[in-house]
Amino acid sequence: MALTTQQVRGLKPKDKPYKKGDERGLYLLVKPNGSKLWHLKYRFGGREKKMPIGPFPEVGLAQARHERDRARLAIADGIDPMRERKREKAQIKLGAENTFASVAQTYIEEKMVREGRAEATLRKARWFLDLLKPAVGNMPLNDVDPQLMLAALKKLEAKGNLETAKKCRSFASRVFRFGAAMGLCETDPTSILKGALVSPKARHYAAILEPEKLGQLLRAIDGYECYPVTKFALQIAPHVFVRPGELRHGEWDEIDWHKATWTIPEGKMKARRTHVVPLSRQVLELFRELKSISGGKGYIFPAFHTRQRPMSENTINAAFRRMGFTKDEVTAHGLRSTASTMLNESGLWHPDAIERALAHGDSNAIRGVYNRGNYWDERVKMAQWWSDHLDQLRECKTSR
Repeated sequence: MALTTQQVRGLKPKDKPYKKGDERGLYLLVKPNGSKLWHLKYRFGGREKKMPIGPFPEVGLAQARHERDRARLAIADGIDPMRERKREKAQIKLGAENTFASVAQTYIEEKMVREGRAEATLRKARWFLDLLKPAVGNMPLNDVDPQLMLAALKKLEAKGNLETAKKCRSFASRVFRFGAAMGLCETDPTSILKGALVSPKARHYAAILEPEKLGQLLRAIDGYECYPVTKFALQIAPHVFVRPGELRHGEWDEIDWHKATWTIPEGKMKARRTHVVPLSRQVLELFRELKSISGGKGYIFPAFHTRQRPMSENTINAAFRRMGFTKDEVTAHGLRSTASTMLNESGLWHPDAIERALAHGDSNAIRGVYNRGNYWDERVKMAQWWSDHLDQLRECKTSR
């Protein structure tokens, strides 16, 4: 006979636990301490099973019957309700443990680090995570929706950080795709946000493109009084025109004195490809002078206070400012544009050889495969010509 709420309330404890049945397997277990617990008895796979539903009065009679009916429907679909409940609880626990921040940290340490990503790339990823933490860091990954992500990204936009907002969205998207592959979330909520963010303007690094002004810069470098390592970095940078991060993170064991090359490993390169830089006589001499005062171990351009870290990313640009060159005139990265422009304007070198020297990827994938390794001899000659050309510009004194 079906129970009523009044009957359930009136059930008294006894010396031993006893059951009071309702309908279709639902019953109430009354314990000697007075607690009353709803249970469902059912058969699945030929075996009798019992599933706790909850305590009375927290779970009322109507709610207990509702849970019973849900379980019976699952059984009819071939699903064990007890196993399904355990799975749901495990997912809830897993979701609480796998927050956006924890999954993002795992993505960085277990995927990006193992893939050998450059240290600069890892630092940026950790920075993106720090920017997103206040908004979604403590939320289970599967609970983060597009609106929450958009609100976090719009805060960055409101501060004028359009490029940062764009890159944070891209980083978050990679985290969600990683989480989905690990079974920690179902979708990437950032995938629909691309059109919702303001597109940043293309960034152009200030660069000197006039020969006379480049000569002025070279003379200013020679006359600049500073920490010796910084001085050598300023003198070498225009000759090799690698990216500032690649220059700063250079290590002595990457220099081959016999072959006159500097081999930058793929982990330090933006394109994730090993890059070999041919070294002119002038650059080799500068490296030898620097080695004689630095010891020739570890970083070529170590930080001022410790040899365990490379020089700061702002060191070269700060030196340019102290020399009197503004940020709209020249930047460390802009030295690459200077070399690219003048080498192309010379008409002496194949454009692809110049692109290889700059470690630019080929936009045509098939063309890039067939051109791999080409132009080395030309690049060696070009490196020496460029250093000789810089020497000529330095000697050609004009008023600034």
